[in-house]
Amino acid sequence: MAAAAVRSLGANLGKNLREIRVHLCQTSAASSGAREFVEQHYVTLKKANPTFPILIRECSGVQARVWARHDFGKESSVSVDNLSADQVAAALQTLAQSKP
Repeated sequence: MAAAAVRSLGANLGKNLREIRVHLCQTSAASSGAREFVEQHYVTLKKANPTFPILIRECSGVQARVWARHDFGKESSVSVDNLSADQVAAALQTLAQSKP
């Protein structure tokens, strides 16, 4: 399912967004789905969107969260703590399609 969500995003990330940031912990169990998503799908997303900023921020003890920056600096985020890679992909898809 995550692969399908990533494919459906394709090169459309820049349509509504200016930047994606994924905050996660390198070791916590709560961030395992976010880590798995990055390991499996970052390259695919980056190849489809070579000039679009997709930032991965690792920090010990931080809550896993995906941030989306829209036009005029407006930001939205969703917590992805304790979610699977598929659920992280769905959260990213929701953020990419949302308007601030």
